[in-house]
Amino acid sequence: MAEFALDLDDEQKAVREWIHGFAADVMRPAAAEWDEREETPWPVIQEAAKIGLYSLDFYAQQFFDPTGLGIAMTMEELFWGDAGIGLSIVGTGLAAVGVLANGTEEQIGTWVPQMYGDADDVKVAAFCSSEPDAGSDVSAMRTRAVYDEAKDEWVLNGTKTWATNGGIANVHVVVAVVDPELGSKGHASFIVPPGTKGLSQGQKFKKHGIRASHTAEVVLEDVRIPGSCLLGGKEKLDERLARARERARSGGERVKNAAMATFEASRPAVGAQAVGIARAAYEVALDYARTRVQFGRPIIDNQGVAFQLADMRTQIDAARLLVWRASWMAASGKPFTAAEGSMSKLYAGEVAKTVTAQAMQILGGNGYTREYPVERMHRDAAIYTIFEGTSEIQRLVIARTLSGMPIR
Repeated sequence: MAEFALDLDDEQKAVREWIHGFAADVMRPAAAEWDEREETPWPVIQEAAKIGLYSLDFYAQQFFDPTGLGIAMTMEELFWGDAGIGLSIVGTGLAAVGVLANGTEEQIGTWVPQMYGDADDVKVAAFCSSEPDAGSDVSAMRTRAVYDEAKDEWVLNGTKTWATNGGIANVHVVVAVVDPELGSKGHASFIVPPGTKGLSQGQKFKKHGIRASHTAEVVLEDVRIPGSCLLGGKEKLDERLARARERARSGGERVKNAAMATFEASRPAVGAQAVGIARAAYEVALDYARTRVQFGRPIIDNQGVAFQLADMRTQIDAARLLVWRASWMAASGKPFTAAEGSMSKLYAGEVAKTVTAQAMQILGGNGYTREYPVERMHRDAAIYTIFEGTSEIQRLVIARTLSGMPIR
């Protein structure tokens, strides 16, 4: 177990500089174009794949960094570059985490490489959990998975929504209900392999921000997949469901569901994305305040502006510390006894929204135009208090963890 430290080692610093260079030289020049086009930036993803930045090997190396800071550092730098393109590059990671959190070693080895493809034939993956009537309330999920024992196949039916890369993915990871009587405890995750009949893309959403990232519905109509595509395997699922039924009868401790296992593992990484957006907006505002002259002096000479920048930097650093702590705890096997993962995502998301708004204010009328990037950053930041668990849900998770009570 690595000791908690606030100083990156030389190798981590070199990786950070490498990612930062890609973000500055490739992502930022392309950001405005792909935001306007509202399309997946395949050429940028391919450039990332060519240098090894979009690859299973790179993300595995960062994921297994014993300090836990590899993924956090990667996310912050990429989203400093641009959030929409950044999400297109890392969106596959949520599906990969879903397999890593719930799958067997064989499943991980089989499916995760197919999520990325290679530099000559880039692929993406999608994690499908939310539904039209089941967002924060995962117990309301209706997508069903029924086991056909005679054929050793699972049959999936339902509609998923808000799926990053939904419909364009090579591999889809789908959370479905296997035992409706158990509510959220009766869920399981499934791999839908490339080219499987019955899976189609529904509505593609036109979004306020992160517009270079593809978000769509995924429709599942009698989708048949091999029994081996149940993440974790049938035996493990049967054991988990039996424990859940027993605990439901006895009123015992909660059993985590498949979607929650994925979200818990990913929350600090999402917080790091928000930190990257906030930092980018702060840097633009700081540079602008130093060079923008009004009444014969730079506007940073005014306390009203300088104090805003001081608060912005303080909030960004505090958010990063929460993200790093949660990332280190997860890598070290320390339980989130105070919902530290949710704390990091909650605070970082709120900071991104606040800091980007302050950056727009400091730039004045210029900040409201697309001539400057803070307008786009503010639109991108808005989602960080909504997706991967709203700020209200994060507060609920934290409050329940601290109190031990079923707060509603």
